[in-house]
Amino acid sequence: MDGVTFSVKDDDARGSVLALAGPMLVSTIGPVEHELEGLAGEIEAIDLSQVAEIDTVGAWVTHRLAKRHDAKITGASVAAKRLLDAVESVGGDEEYEPVTIPTWERVPLALGQRVYDGRAGVIGVVGFLGQILIGFGNLIRNPSKFPGQAVVRQMELVGVSALPIIGLMSFLIGIVIAQQGAVQLSQFGAETLTVNLVGRITLRELGVLMTAIMVAGRSGSAFAAQIGTMKLTEEVDAMRTIGISPIEQLVIPRILACTFMMVLLGFYSSVVGIIGGAVIGQYSLGIPFFTFLERIQEVVPLHDVWVGLVKAPVFGLIVGLAGCYHGMQVKGNSEEVGIRTTMAVVSAIFAVIVLDAFFAVFFTEVGWG
Repeated sequence: MDGVTFSVKDDDARGSVLALAGPMLVSTIGPVEHELEGLAGEIEAIDLSQVAEIDTVGAWVTHRLAKRHDAKITGASVAAKRLLDAVESVGGDEEYEPVTIPTWERVPLALGQRVYDGRAGVIGVVGFLGQILIGFGNLIRNPSKFPGQAVVRQMELVGVSALPIIGLMSFLIGIVIAQQGAVQLSQFGAETLTVNLVGRITLRELGVLMTAIMVAGRSGSAFAAQIGTMKLTEEVDAMRTIGISPIEQLVIPRILACTFMMVLLGFYSSVVGIIGGAVIGQYSLGIPFFTFLERIQEVVPLHDVWVGLVKAPVFGLIVGLAGCYHGMQVKGNSEEVGIRTTMAVVSAIFAVIVLDAFFAVFFTEVGWG
């Protein structure tokens, strides 16, 4: 296909005329477009009588040239005139600026929209809890449907597989608490009270709290990613089609495993944290290792142990619910899996910290402070 050619000549009647020839199509106009844009001098008219074919791109280039030089277009065929009229009506040379809402108005609007969107979130969570209760009711009425193997498998993934990382984390936290506590207490000559500090804060607060945060980041995210991926690949829909409840087979085993294993992991974390404190006591404070452990039994009241054991299953339930809920909300595309996984971890950690503050006030009021 021949390309576009052009020439500029003077006409006594029309002045300086730009004559275009050849097919002015998207496939041919590229090589000469820059040359046409760089034409200097005045052009009184643009002659299209030698243009064999023209499409929208050719019409747009011609219209732009005519507008830049304030030239008149002549010799256009009927089809060319129709395209030129269409391009001229579209325009497009105007500068548009986005509508900017003032900050004092934009911030309340955004806040109100988030509050309104939160309404749908609350309704979704309540509905999800209702589905779980119905699922538990069905399993109680039909014990043969209870997914025992799935529960055991999830207990292994949530609990047994997490022992090394939680043990290391708790051991180091115990070391830090003992070391920093001893430094501060030494100013008052009360280094021996480091035993009280490590024992109470580990069994009562940090052991369970840090374990819940670790489980949220490790297992809560896994729940959301696994169920979310199954939603995208339509495995959840396939389960419903063949009469299997996703709530009973996917959600309930994960929630049960997370709830039960948090009790064991929380106690395990507290014990390992105390051992870490005892190691620092042996090598930095001059307190023999077994003497440190014996003092723990004397200075830590039994209700501190119960406080940690009461909080652990609640934290596990929150982590399991957050992970499974956000996993079941995945829809659309793979990006949603990442978004929902992040939301599951953040919401679980936030809820755990809020509940921990509530428990702290509650147990203080009932005399277990």
